Amino acid sequence: MVREYIARDPRTGLPLNVGRSKKADKKIVSEIGPWVSIPDADVLPLALGEIDAVQSRYLDKTHTHHQAAGVRALGRFSGRLIHEAHAALMLAFEQDDADVRVAALDVLPEIAVRKSNELFDWLSVLLDDDDANVRSAASRCLAVTAPVFPSAVETILGNELRSAHRQRFDAAWKGLNGLCETWPEVVVHHIDTLLLEEDPKLRRKAAGLLRRIVQRGGSPVWDLISWSLNDEDVEVRRIAAKTLPSLAKKESRIATAFAERAMVDADSKVRLSGIKALQTVDTDHGRARELVVKGTKSTDLQVRKACVDLLPRLFGEDILRTMAADLLKTETDPNIIASLNEMTFDASIDGTEAQKNAQLAPAPAVPAIDREIAEAHGKTVGLQPTRPDGSPVTEALPKPPDEPAPAPQPTAGAYKAVSQDEMMGYTDDFDDEEPDDDDEYF
Repeated sequence: MVREYIARDPRTGLPLNVGRSKKADKKIVSEIGPWVSIPDADVLPLALGEIDAVQSRYLDKTHTHHQAAGVRALGRFSGRLIHEAHAALMLAFEQDDADVRVAALDVLPEIAVRKSNELFDWLSVLLDDDDANVRSAASRCLAVTAPVFPSAVETILGNELRSAHRQRFDAAWKGLNGLCETWPEVVVHHIDTLLLEEDPKLRRKAAGLLRRIVQRGGSPVWDLISWSLNDEDVEVRRIAAKTLPSLAKKESRIATAFAERAMVDADSKVRLSGIKALQTVDTDHGRARELVVKGTKSTDLQVRKACVDLLPRLFGEDILRTMAADLLKTETDPNIIASLNEMTFDASIDGTEAQKNAQLAPAPAVPAIDREIAEAHGKTVGLQPTRPDGSPVTEALPKPPDEPAPAPQPTAGAYKAVSQDEMMGYTDDFDDEEPDDDDEYF
């Protein structure tokens, strides 16, 4: 079968990180001093000792430069001249003059960026030089080159991290801190070995680096945190527990599992860090809810208070009031009791009249057409009007002018009974008729 291709870095041999996280680009900063004014043609002869001294002007002053200054000026060369500069630097390491060896160590990082052959072998040798100034310069050189050349100084750095000499110890840890920004995968390897040391000071300093690589170190960092939480030294566990809130922002499930372990630790600070991690994780996580509910009945006052403060984030008002009422039966701390009483308070039932009214639903809006009709009839819609000073207007609103009453309209008559005479066609209008002349009356 064809083996899967894994892209590896040529300097460290470790797989390249192809994720979204980016490594910081650590660059070597060149030192500036009077030696920068030495002419290019005089740098190599001066560094090799072929000439004793060179004079130049720097910042309006005349300076006399010797071999050490010539060695420091080697860092300006590049291209074809880098090979000559590299050879001159190798010879400078063997000089009897301590100032020349110190200058060679100061310029080593600049030359190593272009050509690093055998330079770090000399760095390892000069860390144990007889001269104290040379040893200090070698420690500074290690701190500068560690973030840029992790593979070249891996063994050297591992030894110096455990050095009994304070200056060498501090310089090595400074280099390891810088390595957290550029190569967190390499830092994981160093922490892995340091957590196995018997000296608790080394384990504490190693655990202190976990927070810096927890976001970019990946799953190997989870193992380191897990081991640190089980360390016999309480300070190591405290330091490791402080990384849980940062881990919760990226890996909530892993952080919840570690927080569960931290909440049962014998140390109260470790337990409190576990609670802080739960405050960061997603509140919809079921296991996180269970841990918070369980923590409300913890014997540790700080853990209990922190869990009670988390309840409003996890539950609705109805469930919250029920849980708070149950916890009030056994709670003894006055501050927690005050918090629980606030949770059980229902403004719609236990509040004042104003609070109860505030809980009522607002009346539906009056349609615009109904408002116009009401105002046309002299009626108000909504709240009672007020004067500019805020007092209510008690006078009646002006009535519209009186309109003439409309004329009565004829309406359909009611049912009328008909008599027998009217049915036969008789009428009572006889008196209105005049008698004819031909009629005779007897």
